Amino acid sequence: MFKALVVEKDEGGKTHATVQELSDDRLPEGDVTVSVEYSTVNYKDGLCIGPGGGLVRHYPHVPGIDFAGTVLDSNDDRYPVGMKVVLTGWRVGEAHWGGYAQKASVKADWLTPLPDGLTTKQAMAIGTAGFTAMLAIIALENHGLTPDRGPVLVTGAAGGVGSVATAILGKLGYEVAAVTGRPETADYLKSLGATQIVPRSDLADPPQRPLDSETWAGCVDAVGGTMLARVLTQMKYGCSVASVGLAGGPQLPATVIPFLLRGVNLLGIDSVLQPPENRVKTWQRLATDLPMDKLESMIQTGSLADLPKLGADILGGQIKGRMVIDVNA
Repeated sequence: MFKALVVEKDEGGKTHATVQELSDDRLPEGDVTVSVEYSTVNYKDGLCIGPGGGLVRHYPHVPGIDFAGTVLDSNDDRYPVGMKVVLTGWRVGEAHWGGYAQKASVKADWLTPLPDGLTTKQAMAIGTAGFTAMLAIIALENHGLTPDRGPVLVTGAAGGVGSVATAILGKLGYEVAAVTGRPETADYLKSLGATQIVPRSDLADPPQRPLDSETWAGCVDAVGGTMLARVLTQMKYGCSVASVGLAGGPQLPATVIPFLLRGVNLLGIDSVLQPPENRVKTWQRLATDLPMDKLESMIQTGSLADLPKLGADILGGQIKGRMVIDVNA
């Protein structure tokens, strides 16, 4: 038997999430069974714990798009019993049962060996949010970003992706401008490495002209919508925005002028279907480029029983930094 957070849907279409004891025969088929130690809370998790957001295909359902733990049983030589592993993406926790449980059974190709230097708790403090942040920074680097080109903007900076991006960029020597709508997070963001705090209101209005003053050498954008449109008008010549989220909405009320007259690049970042070799490289970069003391300062902890409230909190933008779930607490 093992504990899991199970989301069920009643005849009226309402969902209810409760911690339940399940037997091993409830686990889905998989190549590898993992003893889960930690998971985390992402925006998608909030959707899956609650109404589903169109992500959950079948009920009852165990959410949790990330987990880290130790291999219990394996049909794949790459993942022997006792190996520490991490999983993010592949629609686990959405279309497939996820990590809000003490055991998980998944395809071997979905797993990544835990890199040297990281614990399973640290891996879940990173999670999909931190993995996405690192992918965004690598993409910006591949398109010419270097510290001497000027300040890098991070939108939604107090959230999971933004917090990790700020800490990594700060360690790598970048001048980081952190955008937040919560003034009380300014000291927190500066402690992570932000050199400038930009009020969300400064970028909240639609662009008034197709090009504004050249300001930013790069941007990690978790907001999308009107803010992304405004940021595009302020990018320096030949510089890039890595788009990782849509907290401000999926629409982009922009023109093509920044692309045509300034050579601006808009880079789409997907973390769900990244191939295994990219995952290994990205996790290795996280192990070396993310300052662990900064990571520790982002962490809040919770249990399976806390998840219904935490799911609602993250949908309401009320979680700062990274929420790590100890599934055995």
